[in-house]
Amino acid sequence: MGIRGHGERMADRDALLVAAVRAGNLREVHALLGPGSNPDATDEDGLPVLCTAVAAGEEDIADALLGAGADPDAVDADGVPVLCTAVAAFAHRTVAALVRAGADPDRVLPDATTPLLRAVEGGSPATVTALLWSRDLQDPQTRLAQPVRERLLAAARHWYGTGPEAELRRRTGATGPAKTSTVEDEWCEVEQITLGGRTVRAGHGAVLTTLESVFGVPAPLTELVARAVRYPDPRHVDWAASRAELGARLGEGARDLVTALRRRPSANHRRFAADWLASRQFFLTADTYPHHEDDRDLLAAWAETEKDPVVLAEALWALAEQAEEHPRLEAIGLRHAGHPDPRVRRKVPDCLWWPERPLTAEAARALRALAHDADDEVRFQAALTLLGHDHEDREGPRAVVRALVRDPHSPVRGGAAEALAESDDRTADATELLLALLDADDRILRLIGAYGLARRDDPRTPEAYARVEELGPIHRPDHRANALADWRERNEAPPHGGNG
Repeated sequence: MGIRGHGERMADRDALLVAAVRAGNLREVHALLGPGSNPDATDEDGLPVLCTAVAAGEEDIADALLGAGADPDAVDADGVPVLCTAVAAFAHRTVAALVRAGADPDRVLPDATTPLLRAVEGGSPATVTALLWSRDLQDPQTRLAQPVRERLLAAARHWYGTGPEAELRRRTGATGPAKTSTVEDEWCEVEQITLGGRTVRAGHGAVLTTLESVFGVPAPLTELVARAVRYPDPRHVDWAASRAELGARLGEGARDLVTALRRRPSANHRRFAADWLASRQFFLTADTYPHHEDDRDLLAAWAETEKDPVVLAEALWALAEQAEEHPRLEAIGLRHAGHPDPRVRRKVPDCLWWPERPLTAEAARALRALAHDADDEVRFQAALTLLGHDHEDREGPRAVVRALVRDPHSPVRGGAAEALAESDDRTADATELLLALLDADDRILRLIGAYGLARRDDPRTPEAYARVEELGPIHRPDHRANALADWRERNEAPPHGGNG
């Protein structure tokens, strides 16, 4: 009786875990994964809960199950390993967690593919990287035999050369229109194409660049540039991969090649050069990159002559991101303060001010004018710059920020709300705006509102954080989430009987 009772309790607990996973209830899943739990519980059809979580895109629940010891080699009802399910969904964080837990990225499947090959064909560089590297895996160039490496490279080259939509049509025979959208792929963006029941991402250029670098067969520098401008957007995965790889190959003349692009007729090539020069500021020191001075002068001269507004905006940003201020930076900013294209004017505030240097009268006048610009982002950047200076009239810029927070259609509403929450604006209007954010349908906006109230020691702070959780749990670590505990420490009396 005792043994059967224990088995019944385990079955009940398994059923509760299945229900919690299906409901996406992370809190309940954590509660059910205590000592004596069964992280490999299966539903009435014999499907492991880890497969259910991965198929539903519940990354946090999958992490919790794996942390509790769930089998990373679980298979679904069709015998497909859960790792392949995650690969097909481009769930690179779950892919990485499965590999860390022991799933084999190089396992040969019945169709003679491997999870890694499927990821290469899928075109998500984040997913490929998650399968290439893990703390428990050998270096990919060491662990993968030469024929395997050649097959992966050939697959990436084929998909890149053919194009993802054309290759999907060839493989599926589909003739209708493809469904295309732009999605995030870790820190970058990429097109996602669905056709004939299959979905891939157009990041094969970045995948190929990654594989070539890892396997020691780097592409020519000119080919890397060509891959970048095929999708002319600094946020695209192919552009970002080429930018990083060219930065790693300075000894091969990468800087000379890239800076020469500023003379090309193609605006996309010139934009890539400006973006690459800006990126050098974030990764290299004077010892490893001795061209900072030359870059500043090059960018300053370029910003005075560039005609294309998109390229000019990129060049201004690159110039303002330099480690040291260029002597002509403010003059260049003033020159473009009235530029007809808002994309250029958005970069001007960064040119008119430099840390630890007071605003000049000319710069302050230009910023006050920009604070009344027709473009929301121009107004926002100008107001933030003015607010950084104690001698300026603060109410005007504060009013600009509050007006942007008040506008539900403004593209910079979130940034303006964050700036308001962090600011020293203690007006009644500011407090009312923070309270109004608690009615937003966006959880982050609610969190910003609660955070702003906490910073102001508002007595309604606990209720504000409860409003945030109405839209879902607050993920930690997050300084905005932690502000509630700080508020309690400052505002709530310690319990009686303490040692204080």
